[in-house]
Amino acid sequence: MNVWYVSYGSNLCKDRFMCYIQGGKPEGSVKIEKGCRDQTPPEADEKVDLMYPLYFSKERSKWGEGGVAFISHDKLSAWKTIGRMYLITDEQFEDVVAQENNQDKLSIDLHKVIENGYQDINKSWYGRILFLGYMDKAPMFTFTNPNPMNDEKFTLPPASYLKIISRGLMELGLHTEEIIRYFHTCMGINGKFTTDKLHQYIFSERG
Repeated sequence: MNVWYVSYGSNLCKDRFMCYIQGGKPEGSVKIEKGCRDQTPPEADEKVDLMYPLYFSKERSKWGEGGVAFISHDKLSAWKTIGRMYLITDEQFEDVVAQENNQDKLSIDLHKVIENGYQDINKSWYGRILFLGYMDKAPMFTFTNPNPMNDEKFTLPPASYLKIISRGLMELGLHTEEIIRYFHTCMGINGKFTTDKLHQYIFSERG
């Protein structure tokens, strides 16, 4: 079965996502990803808007000191989180989720996810699988924190992480100014920078 994996964090950048498919170390990360059992590239990818608030949480990851991206469990009609969805197999999706959660292998009953709207597969950072609907008859899934957004401490993400997300947003057609405005709305970043300082934090050579 083909499925749409809907990304909203570093996997917005196609080169970064392909490290999950074919293996390799993404720029800015300290971890080498093993890749999927089936390393066939996605059949398609599309930009998509999500009505789930984007926020940054946790203290440290393979990207360095600071938070990583999650989306809320609850929709807000006024909110727009920018996503990129990749058409891959259900096996590849399982392998991507396993890598995100630092596990060797996972088995996910996607039909149960569709039936319930979500499923918590473990207590890892990305242990909740969300069903987001259908596109061209293929189901759309993403993953996020199993804990509610308001139970988490919001933390500033490392510049290396925001740089990769920004690269993905540029691939989707956003300009630098639009990216800065977008990040300014996110919990974990909101209120911590002026526009100029946030631009410098993300796009300076030191970042």
